Amino acid sequence: MKLLPLAAILAASIALAPAADAKLSKAEATMAKTVAAEQDRSIALLERLVNQNSGSLNLEGVEKVGAMMRAELEPLGFAVTWKPMPETKRAGHLIAVHKGREGGKRLLLIGHLDTVFEPDSPFQAFTRKGDLAEGPGVGDDKGGMTVIVAALRAMHAAGTLKNANIEIHLTGDEEDAGDPIAKSRADLIAAGKRSDVALDFEGLVRDGGADMGSVARRSSESWTVTTTGKANHSSGIFSAESGDGAIYELARIIQRFRTELPEPNLTFNVGLVAGGQEATLDEGGIRATTSGKTNIIAATAIARGDLRTLSAEQAARVKAKMAAIVADHAPGTGASLAFDPGGYPAMAPTNGNRALLAKLNGVNRDLGLAEMAALDPLKRGAGDISFVAADVDSLAGFGTYSTGDHAPGETVELPSIARQATRAAILISRLAAEGR
Repeated sequence: MKLLPLAAILAASIALAPAADAKLSKAEATMAKTVAAEQDRSIALLERLVNQNSGSLNLEGVEKVGAMMRAELEPLGFAVTWKPMPETKRAGHLIAVHKGREGGKRLLLIGHLDTVFEPDSPFQAFTRKGDLAEGPGVGDDKGGMTVIVAALRAMHAAGTLKNANIEIHLTGDEEDAGDPIAKSRADLIAAGKRSDVALDFEGLVRDGGADMGSVARRSSESWTVTTTGKANHSSGIFSAESGDGAIYELARIIQRFRTELPEPNLTFNVGLVAGGQEATLDEGGIRATTSGKTNIIAATAIARGDLRTLSAEQAARVKAKMAAIVADHAPGTGASLAFDPGGYPAMAPTNGNRALLAKLNGVNRDLGLAEMAALDPLKRGAGDISFVAADVDSLAGFGTYSTGDHAPGETVELPSIARQATRAAILISRLAAEGR
C-alpha cells in the first residue's frame, strides 16, 4: 500500500471541520495552516537539536543547543540572553524576551536544553521511522522546544506575535539541577513573579489514548534517616543495657513510614539502605560503604529516599509526621531526619490552573479536537514549572507526545508536533490579547 507523505497526513489530521473553522478567527486559521505547512521544517529542526548531544554535564553541548535556539528566536523579534551558571557547575540558561503591547498579559514559556544522555551514552542519533522518530531527548525536551518554535513562527505569520509579551526560559540543567538550586532557578523564579501565565513545554501525557492537560505536578525531595545504636555483643540485643541497635531502629522507622504516612497524592520511596558497625555515604548520597559482623549490634544505619507531595501544605504536614516517627526512639537508640537542600516544589492544582485548562479546551473545541481532562498528578513527575506555580497560573504538557523517555529508544510521535504547536499558538495568541 502506498503511504501518503507525512505533510499530507498532518494536513488531514488537523484540518478544520466546517463547524470548527467558523469558530477560528482568520489569524487562527492562518496559524493552523502555517504549522501544518512547516511540519517538515519543524522535523528538520528537531533532528538538528537531537543530533547535538546536550547531556546535563556536557556544558559545551548544552550551550550549543542554546545557540541553535537563539538562531530560531532572534529572527522572530526576541532579545536573547545566555546566562552562564559556573557557580552551579552547569552550562547555563537561555532567556528570550519579546515585548508586545502595553497592558497585555505577560506569558512565560518554559522548556529545557539538556537531556539525561551524556556523551558516553550509546544512544546519540536521530532516527526517523515514518511518523515516529527515536533519539536522545527527542521528546524530553527537544520535542518541546520544537513545538515552541513552530507555534511562534505560526503566530508571526498570522500577525499575532507582534503584540504578545512573551518571556522564554530554557534551562540547561532540568534533568540534573545545579547546586545550589536556589541559585540555578533564581532567574526562572523571578520570571514567574513578573508573569501572568506560565506554560510548560515538557511532554504531552496521554491516558487511555486521550490527550490530557496537566494542572498539577508533584514535588520531588530527598531525605536521609540516620540511626545509632550501642555496638555491644549480639548476645545482649534488646536488653536494657544494649538496646535494639541501629538497624532495628531504622527498620522501625521505615515500617512506620509505610503504615502511617499514606494519603492521597503522596508517595515516599526508600531507595538506599546501609547499616552495620560502620556505614557512610559518598558525597552524592548515591553509594554507601558499610561493614559489620553478625555478632556485633549495629552501631549505625542509613536510609535514603524521596518524598513527592501535591502542595506545600501537604509537604509540611507529612514532614512533621516523619519527624515525629523518627523521634520516637526504640530503646538504646537514636535517630535523625534530614532533607536535602533544594528539591522541586509542588505545582498545586489551583483554580487558576483549571481556568487555563478550560481556555485550552476552548481552543480544542474550535479546532474540532477532543477536550482534555485534567491528568492525575500521580502520572507525571516534577518539573521546572513548579518553581513558578506558587506565583502564577500554570499549565504543563505543551510538548510532544513521546514514549520511553530517559532511556535508549526514546521515541516521539512526529504528528504531535503540529497538533501541540497549533494548540499553543492559538492559546498564546488569545491569552496575549487579554488585559492584565
